[in-house]
Amino acid sequence: MKQIEAVNDFVIKFANVNGSGSASANELFAKAILRMGVPVSPRNIFPSNIQGLPTWYEVRVTEEGHLGRRGGTDMMVAMNPQTWDADIAELAPGGYLFYDSTRPLPPSKFREDIRVIGMPLTEICNAVYQDPRQRQLFKNIVYVGALAILLGIEPEVVEKLFGEQYKGKEKLLASNVQALHLGCDFARENLREPVGLKVRRADRVGDRIFVDGNSAAALGCVYGGATVAAWYPITPSSSVAEAFQKYCTKFRVDQSTGQHRFAIVQAEDELASIGVVVGAGWNGARAFTATSGPGISLMTEFIGLAYFAEIPVTLINVQRGGPSTGMPTRTQQADILCCAYASHGDTKHVLLFPEDPHECFEHAAAALDLADRLQTPVFVMTDLDIGMNQRLCKPFEWDDSKAYDRGKVMTAEELEAGRDFGRYKDVDGDGIPWRTLPGTHPTKGSYFTRGTTRDAYARYSERGPDYIYNMERLLKKFATAATLVPQPVLRPAAQKTELGVIYFGSTSPSMHEALQELEGRGIHLDAMRLRAFPFPESVVQFLAEHERVFVVEQNRDAQMRSLLVNELDADPGKLVRVLHFDGTPITARFIVQAIDAHVGKANVQGNTTTGAKEAA
Repeated sequence: MKQIEAVNDFVIKFANVNGSGSASANELFAKAILRMGVPVSPRNIFPSNIQGLPTWYEVRVTEEGHLGRRGGTDMMVAMNPQTWDADIAELAPGGYLFYDSTRPLPPSKFREDIRVIGMPLTEICNAVYQDPRQRQLFKNIVYVGALAILLGIEPEVVEKLFGEQYKGKEKLLASNVQALHLGCDFARENLREPVGLKVRRADRVGDRIFVDGNSAAALGCVYGGATVAAWYPITPSSSVAEAFQKYCTKFRVDQSTGQHRFAIVQAEDELASIGVVVGAGWNGARAFTATSGPGISLMTEFIGLAYFAEIPVTLINVQRGGPSTGMPTRTQQADILCCAYASHGDTKHVLLFPEDPHECFEHAAAALDLADRLQTPVFVMTDLDIGMNQRLCKPFEWDDSKAYDRGKVMTAEELEAGRDFGRYKDVDGDGIPWRTLPGTHPTKGSYFTRGTTRDAYARYSERGPDYIYNMERLLKKFATAATLVPQPVLRPAAQKTELGVIYFGSTSPSMHEALQELEGRGIHLDAMRLRAFPFPESVVQFLAEHERVFVVEQNRDAQMRSLLVNELDADPGKLVRVLHFDGTPITARFIVQAIDAHVGKANVQGNTTTGAKEAA
């Protein structure tokens, strides 16, 4: 049996029981490798139900800096008897199985093509600790210590992380260090056969930071000027509001008076939370809510009101698996159509698609500007993979001289001077009307806010021409939005090609890796990463320039492809679906296989392109 050998390039997966305290230990493992200058991409795969169910934590160690899921497992740390068979089956031939050997297992429970490393973790912990909970918790630290020796992770790095985590809590620090050394010492003395997977110090992290997308979006809302948040707890978005409260407590409390300069409401349900946000936006505050797909469904009527009454609202949608309650702790990009056309009647909403925590920060702040500028709901379309998993990304940047874009707000002075005010009147040709805020002037600038039809001066009207004027003006405003939203990012191929690929959001890191692999196979693609809807003119041009365009997305129904066809009258025949929707993040291997297979099939049928000819 040939064992897998790799330095700074492997995948290790931890199979644990939910509620066992393993998550913090596994995260410690990942951070230790990161501190050694080697990029990692960890993902926590956890159940949506109660304690005792299976949970997994996957760490991709990648000196090349690939941050998407690779696919496949090189080492399995199997700590859950319930999932043993499936976990063992997942290992690549020549891989490594690390397990608790306190209780002997029959040979039938193992595979002949993997290397088995047994360590009596339970026996070790039972001999040292008396408290059952301590035995369970410290067993996780013990295996981290053993893995450190087996893989070449410096124990001193782990100890330093402990020191930072338990600063001022010496008792906890000492007990965790003790457990770490129990594992290190056992491995040195008893697990002497070399393991082919190694971590070696490098300098490939640079100045990048390690943060989750939900925290990044919350901080973006703070910097973007949000002062009101209303939410109802729902996985995987709850930590957005929790992080916003933490940051507001740090940055939005007057140091001299102790006065809070923010309002955070945990409402009784999603309807109430969006209602609070709509009311705050109407009153001139920058306000947002954070939710997921089921919450969007419940908020739809208020979203339609905000669209037609033209009230600034920001929604951070951390997407998860659907329909209905679906897979609450799995990731998808399946709310695109739901959000793009949220509400009954003819509605169209602005969507932003961040690719990582850095853009979660940027897009959350930008969404608040866009909502004010356009006087409309704006969705930040993140997902569980970005939102709840820590990821390396560029440091956040902010220009302190930046002025918030509050859009077209008429002042008391302008009203007093006799400026004509029609709340829903297009005076600038961009479809965006002027608004006033409550209390701007004692007698001028007032209007009725309603969700029913009206004329340009906000007077109730059911006249067809008034309705058509408003609806066409809203379309004009939507066209203006296409010039204001974050523009697509183009990655040209190394040579001229008639093949293109469109992708967005959390598919980005796997797509980057896949493009490299495909190029190595002679398949060249021009790539465009969408960052927003409505689509700018550059998307139309990209589609026109290519004979075939792959659309990569994480849902069953090719929702982004449908949006491209519906909004741009794109030829459906040239848009090729690449769909991944099992709830796990898409991998580079999946993308490469799907595109390679299609190009190969096109060659066989004689329907070749420049890129396909290269692959032949």
